Amino acid sequence: MTYPQTIQYLESFVDYEKISAYPYKESLRLERVKDFLTLIGNPQDSLKCIHIAGTKGKGSACAFIAYILRQAGYRVGLYTSPHLSDFRERIRILECQSVKVSKCQGTEDFEGMISQEDLTLLTERLKPAIQNYNKRCEYGPLSFFEVYTSLAFVYFKEKSVDFTVLETGLGGRLDATNVVNPLVAAITPISYEHTQKLGNTLKEIAAEKAGIIKVSRCQGVKVSRSVVISAPQEDEALGVIRNRCKTLGARLLEVGKDILVTAYSLPLTAYRFKVKGISGEYANLKIRLLGKHQLINAAVAVGVIEALRVYNIDVGMDAIRGGLYNTLWPGRCEVISPDPLIVLDGAQNIASTQALKKTVKENFQYKRLILVLGISSDKDIKGICSELYELADEIILTKADNPRASEPEVLAQYFPGKKIHMTDGVKEAKALARRLSQKEDLILVCGSLFVVGDFRNDRIRP
Repeated sequence: MTYPQTIQYLESFVDYEKISAYPYKESLRLERVKDFLTLIGNPQDSLKCIHIAGTKGKGSACAFIAYILRQAGYRVGLYTSPHLSDFRERIRILECQSVKVSKCQGTEDFEGMISQEDLTLLTERLKPAIQNYNKRCEYGPLSFFEVYTSLAFVYFKEKSVDFTVLETGLGGRLDATNVVNPLVAAITPISYEHTQKLGNTLKEIAAEKAGIIKVSRCQGVKVSRSVVISAPQEDEALGVIRNRCKTLGARLLEVGKDILVTAYSLPLTAYRFKVKGISGEYANLKIRLLGKHQLINAAVAVGVIEALRVYNIDVGMDAIRGGLYNTLWPGRCEVISPDPLIVLDGAQNIASTQALKKTVKENFQYKRLILVLGISSDKDIKGICSELYELADEIILTKADNPRASEPEVLAQYFPGKKIHMTDGVKEAKALARRLSQKEDLILVCGSLFVVGDFRNDRIRP
């Protein structure tokens, strides 16, 4: 297979990230991916996994954890979704600092992403097993996410990573990543999202997210008590997480109660803060990801690292401090151009949009804000638009190159009285934003990671 043939083959599987409406419980069958992984030798069972679920911040938390472990000298597999520009971004290996990384292994922003050659060879090798399985599977054919998750497990096993950090795709209970028995599980803030699939209440949504919590095992050996880390939650969601932990005998550590985070200062270049954890206090910490909400994600990461001590894995202060500061997570309040000032953020639900609005107000000075907005049709369009209404001086409505994208005309009805421009695609929106912007203006691109990814490609030129 050539690399283009590999892409074509992987894109031939049903991709629920591109479908607005589908029967959740009937479409996401954990039995299906478990059955397939058994067929290929259960590669996930040999991995030491850290599993993260939540509504917002789970990708950032994964990145913080992976960079800390890398700073401590470990080889770390990092599996996240969705991607911004290239789905190879989803499968990455962060090498310890002493290992030289060649440029072909990934860009600076997505260090260590699987190479075209490795992805092609791996897909070619597993293709017969995938094809044979899909012919006989009683649960229906594998989806894109299930195939790609399986490829990641095989890749990480064969590359002998020390740890694998996994971000759930959708929900948690039925997500393809939930075949692992993690060393530590963590839940980032839960809010309303995908209500037509996960449920209409925080209790129902939290039940899906908390499905990743299990009794942990280390290389097949049951530990006396597993540890779960939770970000601050609404009472309804927190009750579900607490009950799940109580039922399984897991120890729950909560940020804001057991793990405390305090900010020193909030400059544009880096946040300075401290975390008081279960094993000690970590002072003089810095992160370069913008937004106070990232302090919560960083505290979750510190809690996860501390929880690894249950397995006699002790990561020192220097690794925690260096890992947090070195963490890169593109597309999350990311400044890609100083002139004009362009900020990208994948905020795609009300809670994330509220955090983005607060971050913009606290960290940037500008004369006008030009909003480039595109939202997937299955999101809370009215809620997201209402949060952004007062922030925007001029609005460019667009849509990503994705079947789930809402038409600009649908978004326009939520911005009465605003100066609006409608475009057919992100490329056109990007060029228009550059033409409209003047000195001291800020161009904010948000509403969907797909829009951010499209805008970020060839990111400085219009």
